[in-house]
Amino acid sequence: MAAWLAREGYPIYAWHGQSVEDFYWCIDKTIDAKPTLTLDDGADLIFRVHDARTDALEGVIGGTEETTTGVHRLRAMGEAGQLKYPVIAVNDAITKWDFDNVHGTGQSTLDGILRSTSVLFAGKTFVIAGYGHCGKGLANRARGMGSNVIITEIDPLAALKAHMDGFRVMKMDEAAVVGDIFCTATGMVDVLVARHFESMKDGAIISNTGHYDCEINIEDLEGLATSVRTIRTDNEEFTLADGRRIYLLARGRLVNLAAAEGHPSEVMDMSFANQFLSLCRLAAEGEGYDNLVYDISHQQDSELAALKLSAEGKGLDVLTAEQKSYHEDFSHGT
Repeated sequence: MAAWLAREGYPIYAWHGQSVEDFYWCIDKTIDAKPTLTLDDGADLIFRVHDARTDALEGVIGGTEETTTGVHRLRAMGEAGQLKYPVIAVNDAITKWDFDNVHGTGQSTLDGILRSTSVLFAGKTFVIAGYGHCGKGLANRARGMGSNVIITEIDPLAALKAHMDGFRVMKMDEAAVVGDIFCTATGMVDVLVARHFESMKDGAIISNTGHYDCEINIEDLEGLATSVRTIRTDNEEFTLADGRRIYLLARGRLVNLAAAEGHPSEVMDMSFANQFLSLCRLAAEGEGYDNLVYDISHQQDSELAALKLSAEGKGLDVLTAEQKSYHEDFSHGT
């Protein structure tokens, strides 16, 4: 898509293998266009406009955000009175997180791990940090490939769901000892740190499919290593003092993007449709909104789901007049 846009004359500021400085240069070049609407996946552009590029705030009607971590931070900004324009939380649409996050992340993360390792999942102990929508999708697919899945969590509700879904649940300190493959999916910093690396098996594979590379403390891993070598694309071997080897994939970046091709378009289409419809809503109504984070409507969610089903050639039953009456009539007993 980016290549097509560039060919058609639209400015594209992106390339593979960017440094942090490159990344923000690209964002600044995008902001230089003085946007009236912003579309974000990670909220980096929104945070940049609110911090180093406040010159671009004037004229911005609103924006959209597609990630769980980004939405959490933007809601906090809105509640603290620090958000300077309204944002629609595309991530929180059912047609986004129950499909893009679950099915897209679940499949593309395994794809990234396979491309960078060619490891066999069957029989391996696969440790997943986080049982949100992304972690749940990954856990089910890893189990489907024959892995013994362990979930680590900080949320008792999420941990209980994982337990009742048939997964082992334990602390990361315990899981680090038995895991063969690790993948973080939390959006939190320092999920895997030195003490975990010190107790991992020889040959342990570590990766991330959460928000940023900060989920794996790479400095800790480098500090423990006596040597580091790249053994194949997106796969670095860290040899520790006792000879154990730990394999870091994609430098801790999102393994499904850095080492694979991301989500298939068949599951991203609803997310993109939500982005577009939300931008249309902001263009028409955004100037009257408070500077807060807003959800998309249930009606939009339902309409998109119906369109997706139609595109897949699936039909829906429709309630009869009698059924609607029964559903709404509170006088009916058992």
